[in-house]
Amino acid sequence: MCYFSRLVKLPAALIYRFNAGIAKELETELSLPVNEFNGFTFPLTPVITNREPGLITPLHWGLVPPWATDNSIRQYTLNARIESVEKKLTFRDSLKNRCLVIADGFYEWQWLDAKGKHKKKYLVTLPGEELYAYAGLWNEWVNKSTGEVLKSYTIITTEANPLMSKIHNSTLRMPVILTPQNEHEWLKGAPVKEFAHPELDLMARAV
Repeated sequence: MCYFSRLVKLPAALIYRFNAGIAKELETELSLPVNEFNGFTFPLTPVITNREPGLITPLHWGLVPPWATDNSIRQYTLNARIESVEKKLTFRDSLKNRCLVIADGFYEWQWLDAKGKHKKKYLVTLPGEELYAYAGLWNEWVNKSTGEVLKSYTIITTEANPLMSKIHNSTLRMPVILTPQNEHEWLKGAPVKEFAHPELDLMARAV
């Protein structure tokens, strides 16, 4: 699965790559030397939604569906399997809410023994560590006690390609990484299954 993502590019690079403006609250945060996002802390990360395709905005990782009674479900919704996302109640309400989750790398651990007691950490990127977008779904949840609106997202995952099968050998999964050519189609609501086999080159190095 995908629980640890990375972004080291500065805001100007994001604006240029995605041809979009950027929310002011993101500019300072993304000016740090390295942003490593641990999904289990439910961080705010830069996202482009189909509601505002011309703006990069901060959303929380870990999708909370509108019907949830509280936000505790998000620890289980960091990822959504592409094979079942259309069937699960947790994600069905969000299928029309597409988003691009911006990153330039992610981390996975290769198991070196059968029980995973010994692992090797890898950074996985595109060639040249270029910016890219994961396919994501997003939604809004209203805290009935406070009235606060929480915008959150999940990252779609798929079957691992040959490289990721060697690295992520415990679950054989990888995130759905979009290409510049099909990002628009994802946001416009093209059938989910069309994105099940990303056609891209990935590189990995032990870190």
